[in-house]
Amino acid sequence: MNFIFFNPDEMRANTLGCQGNPVARTPHIDRLAAEGTRFAQTSCQSPLCSPSRCSFLTGWYPHVRGHRNLTRLIQEDEPNLLRSLKENGYDVLYIGKNDSFSERATNHAIRLPGFTVPKSVAPVRNHATFNPDSPENLAFLFDPIGESVDNAMDTWKTRSAINYIRSKPKDPFALFLALEVPHPPYSAPQPYHDLIDPESLPELIPPGKEGAPAFHRHLREDRGLDSLSESVFRKIQAVYLGQVAFADYLLGQVVSAVEDAGLAEETAIIFFSDHGDYAGDYGLVEKWQSGLEDVITQVPFIMKVPGGKKGHVVETPTELFDLMPTVLEIAGIEPKSPHFARSRTEEIFSGAKGDPARVAYCEGGYCAHDSHAAETLDGKPDDFMRGTMYYPKFRTGTDHPEDLTRTVMARSSTHKLIYRATGENEFYDEPTPPMPPRRLRRRKANSYQQGKHHETTHTHPRIRRLCRRPWLYGHERILWSAR
Repeated sequence: MNFIFFNPDEMRANTLGCQGNPVARTPHIDRLAAEGTRFAQTSCQSPLCSPSRCSFLTGWYPHVRGHRNLTRLIQEDEPNLLRSLKENGYDVLYIGKNDSFSERATNHAIRLPGFTVPKSVAPVRNHATFNPDSPENLAFLFDPIGESVDNAMDTWKTRSAINYIRSKPKDPFALFLALEVPHPPYSAPQPYHDLIDPESLPELIPPGKEGAPAFHRHLREDRGLDSLSESVFRKIQAVYLGQVAFADYLLGQVVSAVEDAGLAEETAIIFFSDHGDYAGDYGLVEKWQSGLEDVITQVPFIMKVPGGKKGHVVETPTELFDLMPTVLEIAGIEPKSPHFARSRTEEIFSGAKGDPARVAYCEGGYCAHDSHAAETLDGKPDDFMRGTMYYPKFRTGTDHPEDLTRTVMARSSTHKLIYRATGENEFYDEPTPPMPPRRLRRRKANSYQQGKHHETTHTHPRIRRLCRRPWLYGHERILWSAR
């Protein structure tokens, strides 16, 4: 069995037509779901790129080996999905951003190809065009990348992948295609940049709701987001959906190449993302280390495997790192180390419904004693971020370190708990449909003092029932651990 991993960056689940979005333009993704298995309630394990990627490649939660920021990548001694495939005879080609492997671990797991692009091709995250005096740029809203998909770097990455597919690669092979979109800045090549009419969008999740975490307010203040009109936020989300449509177009190109090469009956295609994005909801943009709202943690996860069920939808909780043991079982390979993930082959091949009692976890942030997990340079963002579009974000973390606090989410089919070391906790007692997430009803947060639990944490009847399972106690230890 060959494997193609199609991995857009920062794509939340409710941007897809098959996930219920009424204005999405995702025919190729929807077709993949109709021909395979869609895990409709998939939670990532971190709200940040690298920790999430390290997690879905290893089957470990980010804290297990300290993969808690953007610089602590998979190390040479750590087993992982792509390394296991390579060691068992697969030609493993990795195209695109490598936010997963340290330099010394790379050669053990993947092969990085070289390819050339025209000078007219612009990087998606073009800091050169950033204007710090532009409120829209501070909100990551940029002009279109260009008048054609040929102006986008992701197009050329995808063409490199297609050339590999057409070359009749060594059997078996594993191709990992990591896109930049729809990661901010919010910008896409035409016609995708202006594809979605902002006025056609459903109502955005409004900012400033009672009981919202303080970082919501601080991020809006530091980025000047409160000065922006709702029309700007609607444009942000419309462009974000346009970026998703662009990724859908690229997926269609890859699927067509697989079919044209006669590889469809021996190649599994896996579509998934690392985490989501606010994209204007809550009056926010991008993501945040302790932000574990559904628009951040719920991600697409679709597997089309030859011989698998078609159009099967798994509505029970799934964790993104289930990718690792599922792929290895399909490939007939035993994982090399203990892990926390679950193989989902029964759902894929037998149409099983999954475990309705499962609880999915996500974790992020760090406390004052977790300096090794911080993203700043000696706590001074001025040294390396001033004048860039990320400076306001790092300033918020420096001025309000409590906003970065260690945070854990536990999400079942019917409840969701976000547990923060500072006590800004959230508990939801209604099931969350994939579209729209704002239907969640937020209960009043428990009372806390700094570093201490209020007794009601464990006496609320619903939380008490959830606490009968080991996940909460385990994550309390995680929350205060030194790693």
